[in-house]
Amino acid sequence: MARDPARQTEKRDAKANAAEKAVYELAGEIEKDIVEALAEGDFGRVKDFVGSLHYADAADLLERLSPEERHLLVEVIRADFDPEILSELDDAVRDGIIEQLGIEEAAAAVAELDSDDAVQIIEELDEDEQKQLLEAIPAGDRTLIEASLAYPEDSAGRLMQRELVAVPTYWTVGETIDFMRRSAERADDAMPDIFYDIFVVDPTHKPVGSIPLSRLLRTTRPVPVTDILESEMKLIPAVMDQEEVAFLFRRRDLVSAPVVDDGGRLVGAITVDDVVDVIDEEHEEDIMRLGGVSEDDLYDAAVKTTRSRFSWLLVNLCTAILASVVIGYFEGTIDQIVALAILMPIVASMGGNAGTQTMTVAVRALAMKELTPTNAMRVIGKELLVGGINGVLFALLTGAVAWFWFGDAIIGLVIALAMIINLVVAGLAGTTIPLMLERSGIDPAVASSVLLTAITDIVGFAAFLGLAAWIIL
Repeated sequence: MARDPARQTEKRDAKANAAEKAVYELAGEIEKDIVEALAEGDFGRVKDFVGSLHYADAADLLERLSPEERHLLVEVIRADFDPEILSELDDAVRDGIIEQLGIEEAAAAVAELDSDDAVQIIEELDEDEQKQLLEAIPAGDRTLIEASLAYPEDSAGRLMQRELVAVPTYWTVGETIDFMRRSAERADDAMPDIFYDIFVVDPTHKPVGSIPLSRLLRTTRPVPVTDILESEMKLIPAVMDQEEVAFLFRRRDLVSAPVVDDGGRLVGAITVDDVVDVIDEEHEEDIMRLGGVSEDDLYDAAVKTTRSRFSWLLVNLCTAILASVVIGYFEGTIDQIVALAILMPIVASMGGNAGTQTMTVAVRALAMKELTPTNAMRVIGKELLVGGINGVLFALLTGAVAWFWFGDAIIGLVIALAMIINLVVAGLAGTTIPLMLERSGIDPAVASSVLLTAITDIVGFAAFLGLAAWIIL
């Protein structure tokens, strides 16, 4: 996308200066100082403070402020608003700032960004907002963005950067260097600010190899690029899921990789900084789903947050009722032996915690492709063994505590046997539930915890109360 060379130089200098400062510039008293300056109407001081911040820290600042303070700060820095801030903001906060800036200003800011950042911002907008913003972006930039948006959501085509350096096979090192220097001087420069590899393409624009920038700079000018290229490179299909891309980068220790369309033609490149964002996003998504939350809703309105969390709370309520039904089935047993009502939460709680430990490891292993059909039975066997060993150890401990507490060895025996059963079941369920959900096409991170809790509660109560009814009564 077209950018002003002078502005890009200023941004690079600002980034270099930021690197010499604290790792996180918003730490300390600066946030408090900005809020105080806003309250006092000292907008000159506010501009000085915000101008010294890295754009990522400025985005953090905007997210932390109240809606009123945020609106005021945007107005204060509006004339010098750094477009890079938009790419770092939470979706909910970004929507409000784009609305405040207006379509024309927002479109001008997006047009200054690299294509991958522009796509990231636009794809999160509502359909009507997308259409308005795209119509306000210059035609050349809009074409690139729309081409990326045509690819599936969370695919390499959405993640890739359109700006890259591609040279023909018949060029020399000197011609390549001269080309990059000329491109950097043009206002319509389509070369990325930061890149690691130069891609060599044939006449059909299919990549035949790549040259690390460090190797190019160490080679004399007359050498043909074909003499120094790496022909073995991993081509990423534009439709590949971004999680697969991140896995590939991790496995192959890549810093950049070419993206090709269905015809094998070079259409973009993915760099490691984009992959770091994907890894962070995917891990955040998994953590949220393990907690029964569909997405990070810290900055969403209360009504929207309530609505998004209600469904999983409803599922939890249903499973809790089911566990209560099991308890109700043994109502007569509990009436005769009050100690059972006191002790039975221990069995369910231990099973739930043990199962969560196993499930967390299993979900993570599935996400990292470490748990496969090849080693699934071995992993399940190991977790059954771990559950059995822990079951025996905690059976001895809880059995002794129950015996000492109530002065009844039989109650100690009942809770000990129930503990062994539930911890073994927890180990089995913690591995098999994610595997079965994965095979059924359901995200294990979403549904595993609800099912696991239901199973360990039901089995724990049934085993403890059932054994008590059988042995004691």
